[in-house]
Order: sequence, then structure tokens, then C-alpha cells
Amino acid sequence: MSTFTRRQFNRTLMVSVGSVWACDVAWNRPFPANQQQTWAGSITDVPGIKAGHYTDSRRPTGCTALLFEGKATAGVDYDGSAPGSHLGVLLQPVSPIDTIHGLLLTGGGPMGLAAVAGAVRYLEEHKTGFDWGIPNVRVPIVVGAVIDDLTLGDARIRPDADAAYKACQAASSAQLEEGNVGVGAGATVGKMLRSKGYNGMKSGFATSSLLLGDIIIGALVVANSVGDILDRRTGKIVAGAVRHDGKGFANISETLRMLAASAGSSSLNISDVPLRSTTLVVVATNVSFTKTELTKIAMMASTGAARAINPYHTNGDGDSTFAVSTNRISSDLGISVIGALAADLVSETVVRAVTHSKSVEGWVAVRDLQF
Repeated sequence: MSTFTRRQFNRTLMVSVGSVWACDVAWNRPFPANQQQTWAGSITDVPGIKAGHYTDSRRPTGCTALLFEGKATAGVDYDGSAPGSHLGVLLQPVSPIDTIHGLLLTGGGPMGLAAVAGAVRYLEEHKTGFDWGIPNVRVPIVVGAVIDDLTLGDARIRPDADAAYKACQAASSAQLEEGNVGVGAGATVGKMLRSKGYNGMKSGFATSSLLLGDIIIGALVVANSVGDILDRRTGKIVAGAVRHDGKGFANISETLRMLAASAGSSSLNISDVPLRSTTLVVVATNVSFTKTELTKIAMMASTGAARAINPYHTNGDGDSTFAVSTNRISSDLGISVIGALAADLVSETVVRAVTHSKSVEGWVAVRDLQF
């Protein structure tokens, strides 16, 4: 029986939806030296989305604001067991709210959700939100999501309403900066074995996009996982738990297997405390979809992160994937096609989150590895 690789499947898919689109496809990932990258790649490439960072200079933390122009619809997939969320419940298909005006991603652990008020204040000042039937009053719907970065620096320093307001002020449709910025300033990965003496690594914020003719799919990722980060094509670990001798990766999955075999029925005492690790993913498109359809796209996009993070969706994770439509165009491409392409884009973007970050005290980045 012949088999198709995922890349072969995607190429076949492009031909089936129109060969002219296939000529325009450009993944935002590192290119060989003899090739030129032709597509900038940012979630802000999706018409109707502006985004901006606020990065705190006092310690590695910050927030990132996404602001939506016009009618933006969103769905969410909560597969982590301990998500930190503000108004995320409104994204459920049973909620009658079908438009949101902003999305704030922030560091600072659960207390960081207080920053959402700053984004609400900014949008209200700019007359953005639902008409409440009261003169001069608009009510913005801003969904918030948080990662825990409190182990880096002084945990009493957290993003607040002013930080979110500044992130909104910085929002534009320009290419978003990647790495130790915004909500990704304090992101780390490979933390599941820290109680066993294996240190994790520095991660950050990343974004990319995919062009299919007039259809655009964008993604952003804040990789803040207990698990390793893998290249989905080769299965090789790119970042994660570092061995005691500093000469390679522990491979969390294999190490857990060995520890479980030796521990028998006793506790392994792994580092997977609820609320301490969360990978945030946002995928967006200009193609019109309903909230229910976007919920399914978010579920599919989440599998893209699962190809690049292992373990993922643990009992302590707050992993959350949001899917947004700015409803600018209609297309015959359905949920399954957009969801599949978004999932691959997310896999690529997860790796960018670690390859574009910089080391901070106690947390080495990929670019500084000595092996």
C-alpha cells in the first residue's frame, strides 16, 4: 500500500483547490541560504487584525494585545486542565455573543488577568464595542488568557491595566516582533523534570502566516510548556529538558518511562503543578466562519501544537487555542481544509517560539546551546 507524507498531502490539496493558489503558498519558516523568503509572515497579515506588545523592562514579563476591526468572530478549544481565562466562556457555541473586539494575552499568572481592564479601557475610549443603548457608552468584549511566568525575576511585578493599555497603543498591522517580547517575555519550556534536576529552556512569542490566493491564515504561539519542543518532520527535540551534564536533552517522554518503571506504584514527583504551564495559540483567517465552525478549527489547530510539544495537555497545563475570523471574504474551502492548514502552521510557529528567543538568567535559549 502506498502512503502519503503530510507534505505530499498538502501539495495534492493545493492542486485540488486551484493550481494558481499553490504558486502563492509560502510558509514562514527558516529558508535554506540559497532561497529567498517571499512572505513576511505575521498574524497581522490577516486583514482586520492589529496587534502590539508591551514588554516590562524590570523582569521577563509582558502582554500582547490583538484588536479586531469590524465584526470578528471567535471560537476556543480548552484542552489544558487549568486554563487562566477572562470571558472565554463567551466563546462557547451556546453563548449568544458572536462578536469580540479584542484578545489580551498576558504573563503574570492568574493575577495577570487584571490587565484585561486596560484593553477594555482603551477600546472604550476609542468608541469600540457593543452599543448598549446608553448615550456615549460602548461595551468592548475583550477575552483574556494568561501564562505563568512568575518564576523569572520578582514575581510581584506583573502586567497590569496600564501595561495592557500600552500594548493596545502599540497595536498596528505591521510585522509583530518575535522572541522575548510581550506575553512571551517570560515563557519557558521543558519544565516537567525540574524536580529531578533537569532544567528547562527559554522560549517566547512567535507568529507566522500562510497565503492562499486571497485567503490568509495567520498564527501566533506563546510556548510555555512542561513538555519538550520537537521538529514535527524529524521528531528531533529542538528545546526542552536539558541533561545534567549539559550535553543534550533528557527526552522527557523517555525519561518518564524509565522513572515510572523504576518507581513502580510510588509517586514520580514530577513538576506539573496546575496553572504553572500554558501554551497559548491563536489562529486567524479572513474567511468567514461561524463561532461553531471556528471552535472546530481551534480544535484542529490545537493538534498542530501537539505535534510539536510532548507531553502536551497535561493535568497541570492551561493550554488554550483560539480561532478568529475577521469575516472579510467567503470561500468554498471548508472547515477541514482551513483547520488542517492552520494546524501545520501552528506546528511551525511553536518551533519559532524557541528558535527566536534569547537566554535569560537560569534559562538557556536554543541559540546558546553548546551541543
